[in-house]
This record gives sequence, C-alpha cells and structure tokens, in this order.
Amino acid sequence: MAPGLDDGSSLFNFVVRDGNGVKGMVDLGLSTVPKPYVQPPKERIDKRMATRHEGAPIDLSRLDGPDHDEVVKEIVMAAETLGFFQLVNHGVPVDLLESLKDAAHDFFGQPSEKKAVYRKEVSPSPLVKYGTSFVPEKEKALEWKDYISMIYTNDAEALQQWPKECREVALEYLKTSMTMVRRLLEILMGNLGVELDDTKIDGLIGMKMVNMNFYPTCPNPDLTVGVGRHSDMGTLTILLQDGIGGLYVKVAEEIANIGKKGEWVEIPPVPGALVVNIGDALQIISNGKYKSAEHRVRTTSTKSRVSVPIFTSPRPSEKIAPLPQVVEKDGMACYREVIFGDYMRNFFGNVHDGKKSLEFAQINYP
Repeated sequence: MAPGLDDGSSLFNFVVRDGNGVKGMVDLGLSTVPKPYVQPPKERIDKRMATRHEGAPIDLSRLDGPDHDEVVKEIVMAAETLGFFQLVNHGVPVDLLESLKDAAHDFFGQPSEKKAVYRKEVSPSPLVKYGTSFVPEKEKALEWKDYISMIYTNDAEALQQWPKECREVALEYLKTSMTMVRRLLEILMGNLGVELDDTKIDGLIGMKMVNMNFYPTCPNPDLTVGVGRHSDMGTLTILLQDGIGGLYVKVAEEIANIGKKGEWVEIPPVPGALVVNIGDALQIISNGKYKSAEHRVRTTSTKSRVSVPIFTSPRPSEKIAPLPQVVEKDGMACYREVIFGDYMRNFFGNVHDGKKSLEFAQINYP
C-alpha cells in the first residue's frame, strides 16, 4: 500500500518501519521532495558556496622508494589538517572496485521485501543491518540514503551471513584493504612515536564493518542531504566513491591552497582512487593532533549514487585515551579515557550534528 507522501506518519512507516527505504519512495514517482526530507536552510548544501579539492591523490606505491619520506609527510600533513585524503596505487585491484559498485547497485535494485528482511528488528544475523537515514526516530529531517551494514567477525561468518548479492566482493574488498590500512597506521602512529605490533593494531582496528550506501535520485537536491554533517566514530574510514560525486568536507582551520576555516570543500571522484578519512578514535588517541573530518553528502537529480565505506575502529571493550607520550609533549590531555563501546552508544544514540560526538570524551578545563 503506497503512503500519502504528505502524511508524515504514513510515509515514515512505509520508508522506515516497513523497510521500503528512500528507493521505495522514489520508485512511486516523485516530482517534489516530501516534507519529512526537507532540511532546514542551514543544513542544505549549496554547491556554489563550496570549492573543489584539486590536490593530487597520494600515490602509495612511492612508499619504500626514494620518495618514501615525502609520501609519509603528505599523509601526516593531510591527517593533521583536513583529515581527508585520496590514495591511488593502494593495492586494491581497480576491477574489484568496479565489481563492488555493481554489487551495491544489484543489492539496492532488488524488490523492497528482499532488502527488508535485514531490518534491525528482524534481521536473521546480528552482523547485518539494512536501514535508512541515520537515527530516523530522532531526526527532525530525514537523510536521503538507504544502506546495508555488514560487521566482520571472520571469513566463514561473512560468507554465510552477509547478503549473497554482495558478500564475496565485499569481503574481498575488506581483506585486500587491510595491508593499506596497516601501512597508514604504521605511518600515523610512528609519527606519534608508537611502533605498532599485531596487538596494538588490533587495539586500533579490532572491529571492522563494510557498508554499502545508496543515494537514489532526488527531485530537488538543494532541499535535502544524503548524509548530514558528522565525523566518523572510529580510527580510519576507507571509502569507495562512484563517479557521481557529492562528498563535502569542512575545513577546520585555514589550509593553504585548500580553503578557509568553516568552508566546505568537495572531494571529487578520482577513477581508481580510495578516499581515507580520520575518525574520532584517532583524534582522541593522538590528543587532537590528527583531525577527524566533519563531512556530509549531497544528493543528485541525475543518477542514483553508491558509496562503499570500510569502517575500522577499536573493539567495544577497548579503552581509548590520548597516548601518554603525546600528552607529555602537549602538557595536558584534551580527552579522558573512555570505553569505546560507551562512545559508540553515544554516537549512535544521537542525530548527526557535526563533531558534537567528540564532546563525550572531551575534557573541559576551567
């Protein structure tokens, strides 16, 4: 039964509770944006007010060669400033990335009832969740996005429990990305004076999750957002964008050749590249030296967009706190020690609101 698109509660039930998602709503035929999706003016994304990040991607194949130190410097500088950078020659096969985008379109192209079986309330697996928006029950305006989220425990469970339309390619993406993630962490933690072993690596990225995001075409992108302003909660996020674009990052402090404080910069899609961004956990551990990036996603009227992030983070039982050697150098800790599971609960219990999630761990000195 199709809802009346102007009836907020019927629409909410159809999209969220019944699992039809934004795609199910769009498939009914839309010429205008339904009211529950109209963002307040301050949250809308004005393309004309944003600049494009024109910096070249970092070439990871230059590590361990004559340009090694220069590449390390580029990675550290990006982590300390914008909190976002793009990588090429990252070790993940480009044809795998293309297969991944196809698999995302295949999954979301299914009838709603095939996807709705993975809704949180009914999913046959605690590892798999299909949903829409971020915290739809609490949001004043909904986000124009559907997603499938797949938690990694081991290969066997992933191949058994993740959706068959995307399980093999998603697992391959995760596994082939881990060498790159490890290299990045060795560089970033090495810059803080920490030499990593397997135990320390597990402490930083013991929890891994692959999401597939689907942003259906929107009749008026100026009124909506695909994802609202937020930073990621974990250590590092690896993101595959398709060629459509729409990812925007906020400049925290003025950066030469990139933007002024408070400006939004578009991260344009680069064929074969992966986007990396710093998460809150790494900002806390580095005592604020590395910046988790506030970012958001614009919708598009021309073609449905997909993106595929890998979220790496500490396990929920892990305690995270600023590194003692960094605190000693800085003279004070900016964040308190927190159990990461508590940080996660706070993060997922609130609507997207910039970098407000970090306040949970922040120390406010008089």
